[in-house]
Parts: sequence; structure tokens; C-alpha cells
Amino acid sequence: MQRYFLSNQHFNDEYVMIDGDEARHISRVMRMRAGDQVICCNGEGVCFVCSLEEVSIEKVRASLVKRIEHSAELPVHVSLAHGLPKGDKLELVIQKGTELGAGGIIPFEAERSVVKWDKKKEKKKLERWNKIAKEASEQSHRSLVPHVESVHSFKELLNRFASYSYVIIAYEEDAKTDEKSQFRQMLELVKPGDRLLLVTGPEGGFSDREVQVMKEAGAISCAFGPRILRSETAPFYGLSAISYHLELSG
Repeated sequence: MQRYFLSNQHFNDEYVMIDGDEARHISRVMRMRAGDQVICCNGEGVCFVCSLEEVSIEKVRASLVKRIEHSAELPVHVSLAHGLPKGDKLELVIQKGTELGAGGIIPFEAERSVVKWDKKKEKKKLERWNKIAKEASEQSHRSLVPHVESVHSFKELLNRFASYSYVIIAYEEDAKTDEKSQFRQMLELVKPGDRLLLVTGPEGGFSDREVQVMKEAGAISCAFGPRILRSETAPFYGLSAISYHLELSG
């Protein structure tokens, strides 16, 4: 069943009005007709099975059949803060991070980021990144779409730490020293409803200064296993470990 994410203003107690790209997708791409069913989510984590009543290229009206009680969301909110990588790697992080349950993505400029952020391209980049997150949420049957934020400076990222229950740094030097306990011990403390920020660096990793400053701001540095992971792999390891600990190991 096709899944569509719409703002809450499209819904009332009995039906949902679908327009824009979603209406065109239903009518032209999927060639649906009255009586067909879709899933519509309201942007706040609530999803409904909906039955199409009126279908046109401009607008689709669908009645709310039943609320879907099952949720594929992680029991904690996990935001990914990722140092700007080269090429299209951030798009991969957004797509796969969304599939693995990320609640938000915060790109940031790290000292060793090779790519320098071009503010002139920000609007188009953000539109593309958030479209990738939306499509990945539809594919993975999420109830929410993670928001991809504008690129932060390192200082701006530090200012966000206070809004999270725990801030975890994926630090390759900890892996080199065979540190194995910090990440596990931190996960033992996490409770449903907590907010986690998972911070991973660009290709060159973090500088010693960055790690020290983040620790002083309350972050915990952890090894993600004994192997040195690529920049784009570390977020997936972190999300998978969090999912296993909170959703499968109990």
C-alpha cells in the first residue's frame, strides 16, 4: 500500500485532502481510482489507512478508514550530526540513516571537512536532502520523516548539545586503543523517550581540539567496534547498535 506524508492541515476527522506531487503520483503514476486504499501520515507520527473517493491530477479526497497503531519508530529520538563529507556521501547517510530510524540529520562543517559549504546552493540542497529523507521514510514504512537541517558551524552544533539527553561522538582513536565499554555503558542508561545526538566526523575524522571541546560540552566519545569505519558507515553502525539494544535484545 502506497504511503504519503502530508501536513496535519490536510486532515480533518473524516477525510484527508491530497494535492501537489502526491496527487499527481496517485492519479498519473499509480493510476489509482476511487475505492483504492493508501496510507497517509499527518507529520506528527499518526498514520491512517485511507480509501480514495475522488481522484484527479490536482486533488485527491480520501476517507479515513482506520488509524494504524503499529509504529516503526525507534523508542528514542536519534539525531545524526555528520561532518560534511565529499561527493554524494551525505545523501547516502540521509537515505540509509532514515531507513535505520534517524529522527533528524544535522550536517556540520568540521575542521577536516574537505567540502566547503556554498550558501548560494543551500536552498536547492536542502530541498533535495529532505526529498531523499521523505522517500526513504515512505520506503521503510516510517511514521515520521526526519528533518534535514541547514549546515551548522561547529559552534552552532555545540550549542545544540544541551537539548539532548546524551551526545555520543564516534571517535576512531578510541577504536585504536581497543576501548569497548563506553558505548555499551551509555546505551544501558538510555530510556524510551530520551533524545540522543550521534556525532560522526568527515573523511579525516575529528581533530583533537574538536573532541576535547565536545567532551567539555558534555559529549561522550566511543569506539564503534575495533575496526576503523568510513565516515558514511559510522552513523549506520551507531543506529544499528541502538536499534538492537532497544528493540531486539530485550
